[in-house]
Amino acid sequence: MAFPYIRTMGTEVDAFLGRLARHLRPQVQKLAGLLLQRLNGEFPELWENEDIEALTLEETAQHVTALLDLLETRPGASVPPAPPAALDIARLYARRGLPVSRLLRAYRLGHLSLLEHLQAEAPRLTTDWHMINQATMRLVAIGFDYVDRSSEEVVAAYQEERDRLLQRRLALTDRASKRIGSTLDISRTAEELTEVCTEGFADFVTVDLFDSALEETGTGPPEALVQRRVAQRSVLDDCPESPLHVGGTHNYPDDSEPVRALTTGRSVLHHIAGTEMPRWVAPSESHGRVLRDLGLHSVLLVPLHARGEILGLVQFVRHRTSAPFDDDDLLLAQEIVSRAAVSIDNARRYTHERSTALTLQRTLLPRNTVKHSAVETASRYLPAGSRAGVGGDWYDVIPLSGARVALVVGDVVGHGLHAAATMGRLRTAVRAFADIDLMPDELLTHLDDVVIRMQREESLNAGETSATCLYAIYDPVSRRCSLASAGHVPPTVVTSPARGGTARAARVVESPEVPIGPPLGLGGLPFETAEFELPEDSLLVLHTDGLIAGRTRDVDQGLATLHDVLTSAPDSLEEICDRLLAALLPGRPADDVALLVARTRALDPDHVATMDLPPDPAAVSGARRFASDALTTWGVEELSFTTELVVSELVTNAIRYGKSPIQLRLILQSTLTCEVSDASSTAPHLRRARIYDEGGRGLLLVAQCAERWGTRHGREGKVIWAEQALPADSASTAEVT
Repeated sequence: MAFPYIRTMGTEVDAFLGRLARHLRPQVQKLAGLLLQRLNGEFPELWENEDIEALTLEETAQHVTALLDLLETRPGASVPPAPPAALDIARLYARRGLPVSRLLRAYRLGHLSLLEHLQAEAPRLTTDWHMINQATMRLVAIGFDYVDRSSEEVVAAYQEERDRLLQRRLALTDRASKRIGSTLDISRTAEELTEVCTEGFADFVTVDLFDSALEETGTGPPEALVQRRVAQRSVLDDCPESPLHVGGTHNYPDDSEPVRALTTGRSVLHHIAGTEMPRWVAPSESHGRVLRDLGLHSVLLVPLHARGEILGLVQFVRHRTSAPFDDDDLLLAQEIVSRAAVSIDNARRYTHERSTALTLQRTLLPRNTVKHSAVETASRYLPAGSRAGVGGDWYDVIPLSGARVALVVGDVVGHGLHAAATMGRLRTAVRAFADIDLMPDELLTHLDDVVIRMQREESLNAGETSATCLYAIYDPVSRRCSLASAGHVPPTVVTSPARGGTARAARVVESPEVPIGPPLGLGGLPFETAEFELPEDSLLVLHTDGLIAGRTRDVDQGLATLHDVLTSAPDSLEEICDRLLAALLPGRPADDVALLVARTRALDPDHVATMDLPPDPAAVSGARRFASDALTTWGVEELSFTTELVVSELVTNAIRYGKSPIQLRLILQSTLTCEVSDASSTAPHLRRARIYDEGGRGLLLVAQCAERWGTRHGREGKVIWAEQALPADSASTAEVT
């Protein structure tokens, strides 16, 4: 029978709590202030951050109002949701990286304090202690229900904001991994870092690198204190946060946070309290005023680590973003910077290696335009513009005996230092083989053996060594060109109209039929020499495949463009090279390019004297007279004595040891060349004769009288030749026309 009494008592308690709520309604702001005073000692972070502090008073007042509403509307009222300000504070806690446990402790302490105030006010409305006790019990139950419901919603809002921040950070990390390091360029990589990090993470980002790191000379004090600004970016126009421009150098004070970060290698999270700007942030008072006006409040200093070396420092600054950097932001910045550091280190190592390879490449190539009386030449070398770097393309112009000249173009497979070094070895080998006057096919056969030996000597990690090569010999006396190809694209020949013609359109551009042998390094397959005659003033255009092939263009299209340019080519060889590169390579080439353009010249027939000799020792005296008469005609009588001596020895050797037919040829060019040919393949060699030997001194005399001498073998015998320098006053008369 006590149930009606209990129901009556419960109704009276609800009514009393309603009266208590109405009694305290005018004191909401006062109660909120009292609660905040109690919370102040245990939760100082509420007052350390301005935006949290501003919301806390509003949130506390909303909690008091919500609880009073709940007391006034009982019985049967559902627990109201958490106030909007409470959810906003939860999100702020999440953005600041503050643990949600602190917020829940503040809730419990705050609601406990509010219940104590309510209990203290109850005796003002009644003297019935039984009623007060019942109301207190009911008040505790209602308060805990409200706290539980509010805490659940606050935790959900906190977690939702944390998840959103995590998604943003994951998205930022993903963008950084995709966009930073897209090129092997140091400056561009640093710019990509600043671009990514000013998209929702920082308001201003700078990247500083040590000059010593850029120069690959190592880092360390005291040079480590001097840095170069390689990139900076701001959400504002013109980067007002920094007076330093990209490319400028600076150093931080010795006792500053950046120096500690650089010397220890540890990142720093620095909050700027009030309006006082550290000297390393604002080196001048005027700059400090700018930063204070912007509202700069926090900075991250993250060293650039790569392979155990500190390359520089990245600064992240916030001023427009209200939330200061926290520990999670620091970890995120470290992750992004570590990735960028590897890309920057790769870029600087690539730049250093590419520069070294390019220097080696250019050192190994002909340094100046080679001048030769048989041809006029112009050349170009362009390194690859892609990540592949410098390759092994080369060209060469080699003077040969008998007024001839060798034109060479080659391409080593691969890129980098190894390819450049291999190119140098092959170019040296070609010059050595050219010096013994090998035919083009024989030279390529020997060069193939060199590449095979290189393959055997090198380690497996060095990769396969292979190359292509085109070797051509031009003779200005016969105007014959003989050439052979080892996997290389054939040359292009441009024949000029006959002398006296007027139409430049009469030029004929064609690619001669050249048997293309296998690339160097395969072995076992023969090379063939092709031979054809070139009219005077013809153009020989030799190049590597990088000139005519590309990512968006096949070889046939490239050849067609090359032929179109050469059809209306100007007289200047340098301008021809420029036009070819402009038409075929408007951008940076994807592969190395070597280009060699040669205009052929013909030797004046009056500067060549030929005499056929019988295999009779008596013919030697006639050969001497023939040589003397020729020198008199050419106006170089000063060389008669030595020339007769050389002719006598060479003709005597050919008659005694060679085979018919025997021929003497004198060539007046930039030098005087004496050649004796016969059908024997046996070549004499220089030796030191003993005291009582009757022979063996002839070639020694020739070697002493001539500047150069040697032997070259042909299909039908050999030629022994010797060159003498012309007198100074006669050299100008011996020119190739």
